[in-house]
Amino acid sequence: MTAPSPWSPRPPRRPLWPWLVGFAVAVAALVALLASLFPEALAEDVSRAELVRSLLILALIASGVIVHWRTRPGQALRHLGLWTAIGGVVFLGYSFRHEAGFLKDRMLGELVPHHGAVTGDAVTLVKRADGHFVVAAEVDGVSVRFMVDTGASDVVLSPADARRLGFDVDGLAFTRRYRTANGTVWGAPVVLRRVAIGPIALSDVRASVNGAPMELSLLGMSFLDRLSGYEVAGDRLTLRP
Repeated sequence: MTAPSPWSPRPPRRPLWPWLVGFAVAVAALVALLASLFPEALAEDVSRAELVRSLLILALIASGVIVHWRTRPGQALRHLGLWTAIGGVVFLGYSFRHEAGFLKDRMLGELVPHHGAVTGDAVTLVKRADGHFVVAAEVDGVSVRFMVDTGASDVVLSPADARRLGFDVDGLAFTRRYRTANGTVWGAPVVLRRVAIGPIALSDVRASVNGAPMELSLLGMSFLDRLSGYEVAGDRLTLRP
């Protein structure tokens, strides 16, 4: 028996064009189906441009898979499965992005009480072990931690926080008198351009700089009175814009 020649010609490969035609027909059918189910999705020029870009990317990936399939089908299947899984994870992450953000805020609200949990437009704070509600706010672009105090008529800044916000504490006029449980204190009236707690943001908030050092600044009624409402339920305080 004569051994086959090592130079025997390989059998001819199947042409590539049927694969490409089949892929194009499948994509066209999918686009037509989606357009009939969701006609509003392609109503704008931006949406149509996004569709064209996505189809071009899909065509590039598919052509590479088809070529690879004809040479190494097993490896092509593994790569296709891997990219399908990656695409599924990305799609799920994008679809549940709002829920993931809510879960993150809830976890931070429990672990770091002053961060607050955002639900829609409302912010919920968890009471600290000392019985006070503390919230981190952004004041004129600077993070300031406040203790919520419904007994304070104004927002009251500690001298240290006032300096961080750019006020010349030594040059302020301490003309506003406050009666507290610890006696009479003096404050210097100022205006905060913007105070934001999560999605709640107020402009031109009346405040004062305390004349004596304080552990925490106070979030008083000059901020709270401008909200649509706030309520305490158990160990939680909810602020509503």
